[in-house]
Amino acid sequence: MFAKGQTVVGYMEQLAPKHLAEEWDNVGLQIGTLSKEITGVLVALDVNEQVVDEAVAKGCNLIIAHHAVIFRPIKGILTDTPMGRLYEKLIKHDIAVYISHTNLDVAEGGMNDWMAEALGIENGAPIKDIHTEQLSKLVVFVPKDHHQKVLDAILNAGAGHIGNYSHCSFNIEGYGTFVPQEGTDPYIGKPGKMERAEEIRIETIVPAPIRNKVVQAMLKAHPYEEVAYDLYSMDLKGRSLGLGRVGKLKEPTTLEAFIETVKSGLNVPSVRVVGELDRPIRKAAVMGGSGAKYYSSAIFKGADVLVTGDIDYHTAQDAYLAGIALIDPGHNAEKIMKEKVAEYLADKLAANKYGTVVHASQPDTEPFQFL
Repeated sequence: MFAKGQTVVGYMEQLAPKHLAEEWDNVGLQIGTLSKEITGVLVALDVNEQVVDEAVAKGCNLIIAHHAVIFRPIKGILTDTPMGRLYEKLIKHDIAVYISHTNLDVAEGGMNDWMAEALGIENGAPIKDIHTEQLSKLVVFVPKDHHQKVLDAILNAGAGHIGNYSHCSFNIEGYGTFVPQEGTDPYIGKPGKMERAEEIRIETIVPAPIRNKVVQAMLKAHPYEEVAYDLYSMDLKGRSLGLGRVGKLKEPTTLEAFIETVKSGLNVPSVRVVGELDRPIRKAAVMGGSGAKYYSSAIFKGADVLVTGDIDYHTAQDAYLAGIALIDPGHNAEKIMKEKVAEYLADKLAANKYGTVVHASQPDTEPFQFL
């Protein structure tokens, strides 16, 4: 049995929810349809003709890529132009293209966490916060004999996280009263008669992105025909998510030695460097893509070096004067996502007994040559 496109993308959005993308970004389905069975998924950094040919050869009818195949509005598709030919080939071979970009950068366990891990950065925090989760207080009243079942459903759906603690809740015993009206089928009591039931009040914290999921899990586990529950908005904010990662290295080093770590960890042949090679490096920052403009934020977070792509001349000068080293491994260093996303999706599909296969794209889409 093959997974439907919506199912595959649903797994992808569990890792990198679309609401985490920056406002200017274009993420989600860009070409094709997800209302079909997916025989194979190809995970790519970029979508070019080599990648599409690879998808055709491997029997993949869905490409999940990091960089958009359509970023700016298009006024026409001319098939005698390079991009027009690309779109034509995708459509003729019924290959859908789904993009996960800045949402994958921001996501916990996503792009920047993978890059930080490759560089030996421990307990990395965002360089620049861009999204803070809104929290709600969920309160529900449950009969004592169903308390544990409902509580487990709520907490296993993801509610109850406070800092580094999970499954947090508060539970109070009391009595609930109600009169079932005509036509009801109450779990306890009879229509028209006042009932007094021993109940437990459960309170917990629910982040906005999973609020519907938690409520549905609660309703499914609850025995009552009409469930008494409340959701309160809170001034208290949840976890902050953002771009890049900054943290201490496992071992202090020098800029020269750290350069070799970057080259091997991100699988790049060479890098551009700003700073003295004997400079001590204890805390490092990394940001996939083009993150040079965030060097001042990296300094504020205590970083000795920022690893990011596409550093321009004047930003390099400014960063040098500000006292932070820079290492530019190129934008293509984000290719680390191909194997990581492919492994994640393959595990999800296998766990749910789908026959859909997942491949990490092999063609090198680096436009530069290093001579």
